[in-house]
Amino acid sequence: MQRLLDRVAVITGAGSGIGLATAHRFAEEGAKVVCVDVDEEAGAKAATAVGGLFVKADVTSEDDVVRMYETAFGAYGSVDVAFNNAGISPPDDDSILETGLDAWRRVQEVNLTSVYLCCKHAIPYMRRQGRGSIINTASFVAVMGSATSQISYTASKGGVLAMSRELGVQFAREGIRVNALCPGPVNTPLLRELFAKDPERAQRRLVHVPLGRFAEASEIAAAVAFLASDDASFITASQFLVDGGISGAYVTPL
Repeated sequence: MQRLLDRVAVITGAGSGIGLATAHRFAEEGAKVVCVDVDEEAGAKAATAVGGLFVKADVTSEDDVVRMYETAFGAYGSVDVAFNNAGISPPDDDSILETGLDAWRRVQEVNLTSVYLCCKHAIPYMRRQGRGSIINTASFVAVMGSATSQISYTASKGGVLAMSRELGVQFAREGIRVNALCPGPVNTPLLRELFAKDPERAQRRLVHVPLGRFAEASEIAAAVAFLASDDASFITASQFLVDGGISGAYVTPL
């Protein structure tokens, strides 16, 4: 399919995981892909792999965010899709009883403030065009509680969900759709690193997935491509759950 033919898509956190898988999917769908990452080696490698453009940026820096969209627009003449995906889940973000203020603030900056900045500076380009699709990576933990808490991560993703809903409503009449992608646990380097340190925590989470496994990054990328495309033209201000059935389950199969 070529649902994104000649559309310009800016992806943050494009160097690995969901961002990298989405860069490949967008390119397959015909998009001109701008790969943004703070990791120069990973981001440049991703851009080369998909025939796109690499921009090194720290998405918690407003100057960097402004520059990345200026670069995308200068190279390709539009900003049609913004996939605001960069995020962290550090080990020092744990129970509220253990998580320090520095860890809290660091996660909020990367996971929530960066999405605010990316939306703030993508929307003016889309308003001039009269169209655009913004997909913000939230999480299924934005709609559910967990006893294996990562308190700042959970709070940040709840903020992404609420902000996406509000922006989706505010700019709907201007042709700009804003949706919050809510993945379940995904088999990415970030999750593998987290769970390798605590196999018991991994098993406590896996037992709640009706499909019996974590998602592959390519499966999440397929959902992002759908939301970015005209196939999702009547979807905005939504929480788009791709969670293997977790949020709908009470007792899972044996």
